[in-house]
Amino acid sequence: MLEVKNLSCKVKNIDKTILSDFNLKINDGEVHVIMGPNGTGKSTLSKMIMGHYQYEIIDGQIFFNDQNITSFNTSDRAKKGIFLAMQDPTVIEGVSNSEFLKEAVGEVRGEKVNLYRFITEMNNGIENLHLSSDMLHRSINSGFSGGEKKKNEVLQLRVLKPKFIILDELDSGLDVDSLNIVCSNINQYLEENKNVSVLIITHYPRILEYIHPDYVHILNKGRIVQTGDYSLAKKIEKYGYQGINELGKNDFHE
Repeated sequence: MLEVKNLSCKVKNIDKTILSDFNLKINDGEVHVIMGPNGTGKSTLSKMIMGHYQYEIIDGQIFFNDQNITSFNTSDRAKKGIFLAMQDPTVIEGVSNSEFLKEAVGEVRGEKVNLYRFITEMNNGIENLHLSSDMLHRSINSGFSGGEKKKNEVLQLRVLKPKFIILDELDSGLDVDSLNIVCSNINQYLEENKNVSVLIITHYPRILEYIHPDYVHILNKGRIVQTGDYSLAKKIEKYGYQGINELGKNDFHE
C-alpha cells in the first residue's frame, strides 16, 4: 500500500537533514510501528507521508498503491485515503466539528453528502467514543481536553474511512480508560475494513498492548536500524534504546 524509497528530507530553509535514505514498505492490512529516541525523525516521517508544506524532500520518492505521490499536496493525499491522527490536534475557531467533517467527507468521496447517512455515522461515532453530542457544534478542538482531542481525531477517522492511517503519539494525553476507548474504536474499524494499513509512531509500547503490530522498527539518526515483531517493543521497554545498542543486534529478531 505504501512505499517510502530512499527518502531524505529537511525542514525548509534549515540546512539539516532529518530523514536520510529512509526506506519503508507497508502492505495491505499490515500494522507497522516506528519507535526511537527523541529527535530521530519519527514525527517528521508522518508529516512527509502527509505532505506537510514546511518540509522539503531532498531525494527519494513516496508511493501509495503503486502511484507516485511525492509531488501531491496534503489535500490530494487525503483524498487518496491517507489519514494522520496528529500528536497535537489543531484548534480551529469558528468552524464546528460537524461543518468540518461534512465538507471533508464531500471532498474525500467526491460526491454530495447524504445527510442522513452522515448524521448516523456521526452519532454512532460519538456514542462509541463516549463523547458529548454538543461537541458537534463546538469549534474544532476549542476547549477540548487532551483526551477529547484524540477522540475527535478517531471520530474523523471513522467518518472519513481512510485506507492508510498514521497514528502519531496517539497515546499521549490519554488516561487508561480513554486509551482503551480510542484503541477499541480503531480495532473495530480495522476489523470492518480488513485491507486498511496502519503506521503507529510512539515512544512507549503501551499502545501496542491494544493495537497489535506486525512489525516494529527502531528509527535512529533518520533511518531504520532494526526491525522485529512485538517482542522488540517489549525489549525496548525493558532495556531502553541504549541498552539495546549495548546488547547488540544479534540478540534481536531481524
